[in-house]
Amino acid sequence: VALGLYFPRKEYLENVYIDEPAGMPLLHIHALKDSHEEVAHFHLCQNLIISRARSHENNWFQIRENTGLLYLSKSLDREDFNMLSVGNWMPLSKVMLYVFLSSHPFQEKECDSATRTTVFLSLINATAPACSSLTARQLCFTEMDLSFHIKENKPPGIFHQLQLPSVHHLCQNLSISYKLLAAEGVPFRYNENTTSVRVTRRLDREERERYELIAKCTVREGFREMQVEVPFLVNVLDEDDSPPFLPNGTDTAEAVVEFNRKEGTVLSTLTVYDADTTPIYPLESSRKKYTGTIVTDDPWISETFRVEHIFDEIHFSPNGSQVRGTRHEY
Repeated sequence: VALGLYFPRKEYLENVYIDEPAGMPLLHIHALKDSHEEVAHFHLCQNLIISRARSHENNWFQIRENTGLLYLSKSLDREDFNMLSVGNWMPLSKVMLYVFLSSHPFQEKECDSATRTTVFLSLINATAPACSSLTARQLCFTEMDLSFHIKENKPPGIFHQLQLPSVHHLCQNLSISYKLLAAEGVPFRYNENTTSVRVTRRLDREERERYELIAKCTVREGFREMQVEVPFLVNVLDEDDSPPFLPNGTDTAEAVVEFNRKEGTVLSTLTVYDADTTPIYPLESSRKKYTGTIVTDDPWISETFRVEHIFDEIHFSPNGSQVRGTRHEY
């Protein structure tokens, strides 16, 4: 049975500095549900992938199974850094972790769940910079884009937290607040107390495929105030839930054949629209979804005439927003 739970991001990025204390929160990972009853459990597999060829046992990072909070379980010292970096002359080493998702508590070393996301950690050969030396952009947002994928027709839920756990932990003398700037009626809500963003209702891709919001952050230090804004994008993932439709309501076209027609002459056309899917590659899989048939008992007709199927991507505009779909022509 395929798991219904899913990650709203394919990957996460975070920086880890030398000598940050054990227990230091690094990153908050969220999951969205397929049905209301599901409960998300997060699990980290015990290997760090250092480069394509090497992996190392993970002694430094843990995730809270019920909340998805990734944290340092052991301080990373210079010796650890040298061991995990490709060469100890490098100022930065990238390691990779897989976070797995399940609707039931994980058994020991169970790492074959298909539902996983990748966390890229940049290990930096320096201690964490002083909060006063960081820009508003660094205090408010990580280097990763705020870009998310939410499946249509799924229950609402929290899918992101704006506050950076590590900055919140280290820079307690700073006041950092957020706002989510969005048009009226957009199905996303920001909670000031938890800094979490939730989708408030089931989405419909055939109604709207992409939402473009802005996350605004204000940093206050004494009388100084800095502001920064970044795009906050939500793409709606399709579920095959809308039937194709015919512009004039008929799924049959008659062909009248006049005498002496040349080979390749088009005798009749039929158009079918599908707002639900866009052309899939390889193209054969799009062709197989719909077939055109000549309705006849006469073998000569079947041998002499054929139906050609071409299709291309088109845009529909429900409620003024562009949604991709496919036009099939027979």
